[in-house]
Amino acid sequence: MKVNLNYEHACQNIDGVPKTADVEIWIKAALQGSDRDSVSLSVRVVDEQEIADLNLRYRHKSGPTNVLSFPFEDPPGVESDELGDVIVCAPVVSREAGEQDKDPQAHWAHMIIHGVLHLRGYDHQNDDDAVEMESEETRILTRLGFPEPYSPTN
Repeated sequence: MKVNLNYEHACQNIDGVPKTADVEIWIKAALQGSDRDSVSLSVRVVDEQEIADLNLRYRHKSGPTNVLSFPFEDPPGVESDELGDVIVCAPVVSREAGEQDKDPQAHWAHMIIHGVLHLRGYDHQNDDDAVEMESEETRILTRLGFPEPYSPTN
């Protein structure tokens, strides 16, 4: 699968932000099984203020979150490779990795994969959907050599 990635860093002085090559690997892993030959998407790394603003505007929830996804919907009669946008908050991901005693790279991979799965239509609004999405995240991450993301020791 061909991935056209626009990878933006919109915050300063954040350690541990993954390299483009790693992000592309994680995206491709999350897209396996998709019926697309090619996709275009954006991943934007932001600070807490930007993601809090987006969270309030689009989800009506206050405060920062770790990742937001915005799927692209083709206009009627138009087909494109556009998948959507994934917005990741670097300070939140870094903080969560420390609080949860997780390898920062593994947590970044999880957040990117989580965001891309949302773009593919996965969700966790109810228990059945959450089980399906978490199972897919776990399958992808362990295949990439990362520990299970929902294990209490990871």
